[in-house]
Amino acid sequence: MARTGRLARWGQSLRQQWKNHLLTLLMVCGVLYGVQAWQTRDVPAGAAPELAFSLLQPDGSRTQTTLAQWREQHPGQPVALHVWAEWCPICRAEEDSVTRLAGDWPVLTVAMQSGPAEQVAGVLARRELPWATAIDARGAIARELGFKAVPAFVVVDANGQLRSATVGYTSEIGMRLRLWWAQLF
Repeated sequence: MARTGRLARWGQSLRQQWKNHLLTLLMVCGVLYGVQAWQTRDVPAGAAPELAFSLLQPDGSRTQTTLAQWREQHPGQPVALHVWAEWCPICRAEEDSVTRLAGDWPVLTVAMQSGPAEQVAGVLARRELPWATAIDARGAIARELGFKAVPAFVVVDANGQLRSATVGYTSEIGMRLRLWWAQLF
């Protein structure tokens, strides 16, 4: 009988601990959501801004283009914009994830305040990053997208609407889920 009483008390204690941990988890998620909402507060709602930029291709060639023209090469599907900087250690941590993502989805990276095209090309070559990269030497593209920090990630859906913006480290699965979600809805 004493053993049954101990098991009942242990089960009740475990349920109470789970309730406390669940409340803590909900508070942490709420804080993280609030921080992310604050960091992306300047990302414009609705249509992606019309951005003109110098596009550095993985083969080293450069062309002048716009976001709309680049998106036309990927009709009917969402695309990812990944804003990074060569001096950003968190951006370095995301490099492999972005490279793998670009193998399955259209990804345009934006080299914010990382120097002129020649310097960015050198960084991409040294790090063996096969990315199509918009050169944003002064940070104008990032500002137009509403980002003040790097790394940043945003999806442009098939209709040209900005969706699912994040600032800070974004996991590969997080990037993929945002693109998948934009494709479904």
